[in-house]
Amino acid sequence: MNIVIIGDGKVGHKVVRQLSEENDDVVLIDQSERKLKNSSNELDISCIAGNGASAETQKQAGVGEADLVIACTSTDELNMLCCLLAKRLGAKQTIARVRNPVYFQQMHLIKEDLKLSMAVNPEMALAEEISRVLIFPSAAKVETFAKGRVELVEISLGPGSPIADLSLIELYKKYQIKILICAVQRDQEIFIPDGSFVLKEGDKVHIAAPHKAIERFFKTTGAKRNRVKTVLVCGGGRTAYYLTARLVTLGMQVKIIEQDKARCEELCELLPKATVIQGNASDHALLDEEGLENADAFVALTGIDEENIIMSLYAKTRKISKVIAKVNEEGLQEMAREMGLETVVSAKDVTANMVLGYVRAMKNSLGSANIETVYRLLGGKVEALEFIIREKTSYTGIPLKDLPIKENRLIACIVRKRQVIIPGGNDTMEVGDSVIVICKGWRLEDLKDILA
Repeated sequence: MNIVIIGDGKVGHKVVRQLSEENDDVVLIDQSERKLKNSSNELDISCIAGNGASAETQKQAGVGEADLVIACTSTDELNMLCCLLAKRLGAKQTIARVRNPVYFQQMHLIKEDLKLSMAVNPEMALAEEISRVLIFPSAAKVETFAKGRVELVEISLGPGSPIADLSLIELYKKYQIKILICAVQRDQEIFIPDGSFVLKEGDKVHIAAPHKAIERFFKTTGAKRNRVKTVLVCGGGRTAYYLTARLVTLGMQVKIIEQDKARCEELCELLPKATVIQGNASDHALLDEEGLENADAFVALTGIDEENIIMSLYAKTRKISKVIAKVNEEGLQEMAREMGLETVVSAKDVTANMVLGYVRAMKNSLGSANIETVYRLLGGKVEALEFIIREKTSYTGIPLKDLPIKENRLIACIVRKRQVIIPGGNDTMEVGDSVIVICKGWRLEDLKDILA
């Protein structure tokens, strides 16, 4: 595919990197020659220095022949203008990053006029990811498939975990709950496990199942944490706004600490059910004064990664059961996890996953199954994909045990007419099914790619 990306910021660079790994022809437009030089040295892409809203610059980048144009500059208005211009020049599809809540709320009214195929809001997407974890605090990470009917959760096996030293066959026999452990990270090694795989303390484990089954499993194994009722949020940016708006509708009590006085006044008007405090959230004395020890959850959302990490580590020393830190820099993400921060999130990672899912869906538009969702897990080394089978093929109606499924491919769940099936060897895939596949070390573009 021919893809043009406008804007080499944090989100743009992450999207460029991910799509360049997909063997697509990627052209990057940015006004900063320094940024483009770094990107060109790092990635196998073409670069054009110039204004993405200029018709001449877009023509130079080949926008007229592009399958997709993605505008992710720092300005919403510029992104929408770039996409409108790209469509006029002949681009087949366009995606714009739109962050302003006012614009995003009325996007359904203007999307057609702007000729947009998709609008992405990184802060809103990140807030949704954080809210899923706060609703299900036993998990470090929660992804959803099949319109929320299936969840893929990440947990870490701590000291004394009752499922450590059990093989997966022993675990399923002992607890008799229909879940599927579909990916495990042990130190730097990643496994797509079979029934003989033995879990160990310190493993990061991904579990796929309906929400109620996972909850029952956590309760039975003693891993279930109490429901989150009070949340302390540090930083009052857009993510904090979207997150708080969602949490208060769920009945949670939210307190935001924000340094800028004008922003505090704005948040007070926008979020009348939340408590907004003006102050420096990196001041540990202030955190203690505002009731850190009594909070069920702590979320660090300032614009500085290092601050978020330090505040989160401090919250852990105060025995807060659920601590979430926003960290954009990938090197710092891994460091934060090694320092014991269980849930580390990033707006650019969430956005890149959304764009990647859209691009894969475009590629397989003529395939036997539509791609609905794509998530990258464990540092991008594992992918979880949702396919919807739309026609009868060579693999439908055949028991899974009789299909030649490649190594490191796993069918985690099948959703059929709202029923979630944790598949066994005698189950089959049928037309209309949603099929969730876990894959290590390969980029799937069609469901048939899992077969040898």
